Amino acid sequence: MDERLTVVVGYPQSELLDIASVTTPLHMANQLGAAPPYRTRLATSGGRPLPCDSGLTLESQEALEHITGPLDTLVVSGGIGHEIAAGNPVLLAHIRRLAAVSRRVASVCTGATLLAAAGLLDGRRATTHWRYAGALAAHHPNVTVDPGPLYIREGHVSTAAGVTSALDLTLAFIEEDHGPHLARVVARALVTYLQRPGDQAQISMFVGAPPPEHPLIRQMVDHIVNSLDGDLSPTTLAARLNVSERHLTRLSLEHLGQTPGRFIRQARTQAAEQLLVSSSLSVADIAARCGFGSAESLRRLFIAEFGASPTRYRQARAERSG
Repeated sequence: MDERLTVVVGYPQSELLDIASVTTPLHMANQLGAAPPYRTRLATSGGRPLPCDSGLTLESQEALEHITGPLDTLVVSGGIGHEIAAGNPVLLAHIRRLAAVSRRVASVCTGATLLAAAGLLDGRRATTHWRYAGALAAHHPNVTVDPGPLYIREGHVSTAAGVTSALDLTLAFIEEDHGPHLARVVARALVTYLQRPGDQAQISMFVGAPPPEHPLIRQMVDHIVNSLDGDLSPTTLAARLNVSERHLTRLSLEHLGQTPGRFIRQARTQAAEQLLVSSSLSVADIAARCGFGSAESLRRLFIAEFGASPTRYRQARAERSG
């Protein structure tokens, strides 16, 4: 394979971030050594310029009707124009045609409306932005709509919740294609979160509650959740924030209700739990990714927290979901 051709389908009033959250990680992966590389093309009906709902206009690179397979990946973007686009039978016919010759098919945000209208989500579990999940379920009863996860992958069809969740799905594609190391390097280059698992909630512990009001504690929380595999010892953390360990502990107790160490353990545990149930990574890899140092450390914590080893916890979750 000389390259992995990815076609992103846009339509009037597409969301710019839905598009860029796919194309930018793939471009970054190429810069960091993806082999075979990705070739990404933005396609519109007639090859016409694409007015985005942000007010900016993108130039199309391909006329949708001129594209033939095979494709590596077909991605349908979201945007406030999704309902009008989903009512365009010609556009839907091209999406069905290209989906049939694509190794992977995906949607971002309300792009799921187009996949559903094209019949590509019938009998499947899918997600979309939580704000539009009810409408998608009402209009497409043959689709099992789950508004909770960041993204859902069912066979060769994937749906992402919206906007930056497309980053997480694209990083999952990169990991599938080139391994976890490149995916992590791309995530770091993009200064984005440690790759979030697909079934992490759209509204998680880190964004579901208001951020800490104190700027130093907010900075501490941001650093912790983005650096779970790094050195988060009390000495290093306090030095990074230019305060004493005692002062940092006092502020953390006041604004988070727990010590920095307890918050770090909670964040690492949640990340490990999500990776266990949403990925095929080994327990050792998950332990390293989440900053536990060793698989044995993670095993002891899971037995203390959940009464089961990581392996048994993963099996039990799989049995319940099956």
